[in-house]
Amino acid sequence: MAEFFEIVEVSPRDGLQNEKKILTTKQKVELIARAIDSGFTRIEVTSFVNPKKVPQMFDAAQLVQNLPKKNGKDIKYIGLVLNERGFNRALESKLDVANYAIVASDTFSIRNQGAPTLANLTALKKIYQESNDKIQITATIAASFGCPFEGEISITHLLSIIDHIAKIGLNEICLADTIGVATPKDIKTKLKAIKASFPSIKVKLHLHNTRNTGIANAWAGIEEGIIGLESSFGGSGGCPFAPKATGNIPTEDLLYMLDRSGIKTGLSLSKSIQTANWLEKQLERTLPGLLKTTDSFPPVQEK
Repeated sequence: MAEFFEIVEVSPRDGLQNEKKILTTKQKVELIARAIDSGFTRIEVTSFVNPKKVPQMFDAAQLVQNLPKKNGKDIKYIGLVLNERGFNRALESKLDVANYAIVASDTFSIRNQGAPTLANLTALKKIYQESNDKIQITATIAASFGCPFEGEISITHLLSIIDHIAKIGLNEICLADTIGVATPKDIKTKLKAIKASFPSIKVKLHLHNTRNTGIANAWAGIEEGIIGLESSFGGSGGCPFAPKATGNIPTEDLLYMLDRSGIKTGLSLSKSIQTANWLEKQLERTLPGLLKTTDSFPPVQEK
């Protein structure tokens, strides 16, 4: 089990994309600045999608132009892309990372991106070849543990998608439990299968807490050797193309578990709690995270 663990903060993108209250660019920039102040160096800031379908991401280009300065810090700003057009927009914006979403089922993939899974794998291969080191390319496999339209995603099918990605040349993937159906057993079973078939592939997890298994799933992933997790302040988030989709695992709740377990992240728990409360006020609704309603134990003593 790793003594140091990377957390990617996704609240500026996933945390906001399904919210009724649309935040201004200024509010988003402050959210990102708060994430940096909390110690985050990997932040998913936006998605390059059709604003008619996802109006919350209306200002992707403008937001990137106004991102907080890095001031010498090793910060990587990440943008989600769903197709070649989105990739070109990310490339033009000069973001650090373009994270391409591959949905594990055709039905969900068509609803999400207007194309089946194999077509998106072909598009991923093309943009990877065209990136020419101008932008880092990563891949997330959405609905890795279950699809709202087709049901279970088999290990065989998941491994076939990973095989395509590995042959493209990527050595790291993120498995997303987009609709929050996985259990710790599911996490362990699929991670063991990936490790057996692709020992050189590094895996992160992106977990939603729809059925209250998110934190338990995160721990199961850590036990199986994942290299990182994605989370959002307050547990905000959800996919606009998935029925009844709810938020990610709350960043502050995850940090509490990791801190108490002796796993170092380099992140400030107290500032993450403060940011979760701040975000709750901006969205004008109660977010599902629990730690923001109480406190760490013992009380956090930070310099």
